[in-house]
Amino acid sequence: MASRAAQREKQQARTGPAKEEAIEIDGLVTEALPNVMFRVQLDNGPIVLGHISGKMRKHYIKLVPGDRVKVELSPYDLTRGRITFRYR
Repeated sequence: MASRAAQREKQQARTGPAKEEAIEIDGLVTEALPNVMFRVQLDNGPIVLGHISGKMRKHYIKLVPGDRVKVELSPYDLTRGRITFRYR
């Protein structure tokens, strides 16, 4: 029978490498687009396309142009992001 440590090592080997972290940046909603998409001007300059996260949809949090938001960007595609928080 294998020891718990050996079982744990096998489990970690099966799951693969760690997931890369998302980049979180603040920005300003500049335009509302169809299908709950928004154009967001990031604080560091570029304009990205963002969609609302599932929890924001679930809690009926609405966005309008001019809102300050927090956007998560994937390290693989820096032109699209997920809007995760609306500042008050």
